[in-house]
Amino acid sequence: MTAGRTVHLETFGCQMNELDSELVLGQLASLGYRLTPSPDDADIVLYNTCSVRDHAEQKVRSRLGEMARRKRREPGLIVGVLGCMAERDGEDLIRRMPVVDLLCGPAELDRLPALLDNAARTRAAMLADGHAADRSARQVALQGAASRRTATLAAAEDRLELLDLSRAISPTDHNGSAYVRITRGCNKFCTYCVVPNTRGAEIHRPPDHIVDECRRLADAGVIEVTLLGQTVNHYRFEHGAAVTVGGVTQPQKGRAFTAGRRRDPLAGVRATTFADLLKRIHDEVPAIQRLRFVTSYPRDFGDDALAVMLDSPRICRYLHVPAQSGSDAVLRRMNRGYTVGEYLEFVDRARAFLHEPENGRPLMLAGDMIVGFPGETDEDFAASVRLLERVRYKNCFIFKYSPRPGTAAHDRLADDVPETVKRRRNNALLAVQHTISDEIAQGQVGRTVGVFVEGLSARERKRRPAPGGAVALTVGGRERRTAALVAQGASPQLAGRTDGDLIVLFDAPPGVAADDLIGRIVPVRIERADTLTLFGSLIDPG
Repeated sequence: MTAGRTVHLETFGCQMNELDSELVLGQLASLGYRLTPSPDDADIVLYNTCSVRDHAEQKVRSRLGEMARRKRREPGLIVGVLGCMAERDGEDLIRRMPVVDLLCGPAELDRLPALLDNAARTRAAMLADGHAADRSARQVALQGAASRRTATLAAAEDRLELLDLSRAISPTDHNGSAYVRITRGCNKFCTYCVVPNTRGAEIHRPPDHIVDECRRLADAGVIEVTLLGQTVNHYRFEHGAAVTVGGVTQPQKGRAFTAGRRRDPLAGVRATTFADLLKRIHDEVPAIQRLRFVTSYPRDFGDDALAVMLDSPRICRYLHVPAQSGSDAVLRRMNRGYTVGEYLEFVDRARAFLHEPENGRPLMLAGDMIVGFPGETDEDFAASVRLLERVRYKNCFIFKYSPRPGTAAHDRLADDVPETVKRRRNNALLAVQHTISDEIAQGQVGRTVGVFVEGLSARERKRRPAPGGAVALTVGGRERRTAALVAQGASPQLAGRTDGDLIVLFDAPPGVAADDLIGRIVPVRIERADTLTLFGSLIDPG
């Protein structure tokens, strides 16, 4: 039922979803599915979804409405919803939108091939009965919020780990950069967040699996790796507790710890900490020229990890550490687990270790802030403004609070800040951050920086549409393209990032093929800046 079927997958939300999509597409391609960047050319359309914010869910619902109209014309079409929205809404999503044939939660993605095969067989039978257009094939794999997968320490075989281990790695399916998961899930239960219920408990992958995955990526030409985790710095793998099932070392449930800052109650246990893992990857995979990680949780970020970053030149001086609010009262209602003072102590400690602008290695910080959280007063908002001015993020993702069904805030806290007030505060905080970002960007003018070249700029992609067949894979907006695209014309504009995650645009010099620069780190002299974007000229890359 699978051979020759054509699949389109669209990704919404975070970097974790982008990696999930990449792993899923690699798995399906190995089973004989053909991948297409166009939903119009696909007979299987999948949406990998996010439930963190309502805007992403609204986009998915709009896409499903389009697919419902198409399915009336093409009743054999298979439509699937993957990820957090599938897990959170459950089978109610099928009841409301029967265009959906399958649901697969983020902890069950290893079961997707079987779901697709069953959906194809079910739809074929429905076509024979003449009812395919208005009914769902109803293939469902969800963990359920109450049964958080791998709920005890490596107590059962974790088949989701096999999805990471079987990752398809080819020199042709990346632009020199890749994500690597080190943890899954979250134990924090912030009151506004659905992730603990949709992605399950915090699980830490075996360090040997992670290092080997980085090594295989490097062998395929990847030079930049970003380690992913909901609370990435909580990574800790206890070797004495490791369990092997079917020859595979199993991930472990995360436990609270305070390594690197205060006495660790598990100090006698032989373990690989986050600092240890960073050091291993840096030292054992020297072909990785840039090592990043997101997202960091401010509490329990130990000096040991900061010291490793200081002593490891290929680890980027960049930290994404969401604060969410500058008010202690709001942070308590959010259940963030730290005070503003503790957050600022971490920022000051990180800068004391890592901020070396005189050596060309400034520490760049990014953050997240929510405005209009239940009970937020004008004084609370003013405290958030002060935090932005004090921390000076190079960029900060600022959002208006929207209640998410299934979260404690939705169930227990009245959404009492008027929409007009949320909008006003959101715009005001964006304006503050705009000024800070612009000042940081202007400070780069005249400097020569190393830029990892990711590909053509957004402007260039619009100006130079891809020829037929040029798109190899599209995941979450990160386009992996063949040389056929970048060989068109002269002096295309390229986009890349600095060690500190600042976006840089520059033109490829005449006579230099853009494809020869993509996936490399090249020197660029910054000539001007525009808030979140630096513009420069390539210095002879050699």
